[in-house]
Amino acid sequence: MPPQKKHWESMAKGLVLGALFTSFLLLLYSYAVHPLHAGLAATRTPEAAAPCSPTPEEPKAVTPANGSAGECRPRRDVVFMKTHKTASSTLLNILFRFGQKHGLKFAFPNGRNDFDYPAFFSRSLVQDYRPGACFNIICNHMRFHYEEVRSLVPPNSTFITVLRDPARLFESSFHYFGPVVPLTWKLTGRDKLAEFLQDPDRYYDPNSYNAHYLRNLLFFDLGYDSGLDPGSPRVQEHILEVERRFHLVLLQEYFDESLVLLKDLLCWELEDVLYFKLNARRDSAVPRLSGELYRRATAWNMLDARLYRHFNASFWRKVEAFGRERMAREVAALRQANEHMRRICIDGGRAVDAAAIQDSAMQPWQPLGTKSILGYNLKKSIGQRHVQLCRRMLTPEIQYLMDLGVNLWVTKLWKLIRDFLRW
Repeated sequence: MPPQKKHWESMAKGLVLGALFTSFLLLLYSYAVHPLHAGLAATRTPEAAAPCSPTPEEPKAVTPANGSAGECRPRRDVVFMKTHKTASSTLLNILFRFGQKHGLKFAFPNGRNDFDYPAFFSRSLVQDYRPGACFNIICNHMRFHYEEVRSLVPPNSTFITVLRDPARLFESSFHYFGPVVPLTWKLTGRDKLAEFLQDPDRYYDPNSYNAHYLRNLLFFDLGYDSGLDPGSPRVQEHILEVERRFHLVLLQEYFDESLVLLKDLLCWELEDVLYFKLNARRDSAVPRLSGELYRRATAWNMLDARLYRHFNASFWRKVEAFGRERMAREVAALRQANEHMRRICIDGGRAVDAAAIQDSAMQPWQPLGTKSILGYNLKKSIGQRHVQLCRRMLTPEIQYLMDLGVNLWVTKLWKLIRDFLRW
């Protein structure tokens, strides 16, 4: 048989096999994931036992006490509403470490590394959930459902989340999730993002698979309708509701300042908020959004833009109340401590491409079709005092979840299929 014919037969077999695996995965996904457009009422879990927090009232204000009002006790009950593409994986690592260090009880998802996102959160999605169960920390990806989350944590729990400039978030989300959003497949140019932003209404269908990743993703993650008219009074109502429910809204662009405010709010130690940047994307060959494209991306994500403007203003009011000089001192101390740990922990002192990561336990999860997420190599010789902290600070989310005993059978199966098909 001619070599060319063998080549085409081999390609055909590969395509058929890939189609079969994809069909199987979609079938499995349909059973594992709740419908995206299910109503909120359908996500509530009926139970006879009293929930952890019996009243669904808005949380009371938490008074920062670290250094500003004498001694304080560290707060150990935290709900982190983990938004997408906002440095949230780095903050997740901080919470994993704190909870593990203090033997706290996490509410983890079952089978996956998220709570059946993009369906609304339901307490029944928690691994080993029993009616009346109470947890210290909830921090994995979800589509937020306040009443369901509130029922799982003590009444005095601290609620936090993180936002990012909507145009930058859209850019990151487009590149990361684009391969699993079919509406982007019709884009043919080298710079698909620029092509999309020239006429987004031409390509965008809010009802298409995974379309939520490409418009007002923050609003969607927080549990609201991401297709609202920006002029609707409901937009401001939702923003004010977020303000009432969350004690601190961090900003990705001012991550160090955000961590200083978080440390103060929770009365934690400096070591508790040390970090290395996790799940960071390699610089793209396509130029970053600028000028007109940046303005178009902002306008396309106007709900998120209004949300971000509101909390950007309130963030700096918190900084003023904290004290500008005090903030500068504490940010400098945090950065110095992070640099100290970088020298101790990281081989070569910087993040590297996936192909250069030597230990599979340090290999981050990659987007479909590309290995654009950077990771780290742990130094071979680290003193006994720091070896555990270094490893925990550098461990990616999936591996850390497995270390904490989370059942990730769906995630593992998906990885096996991807590795087999070399996706």
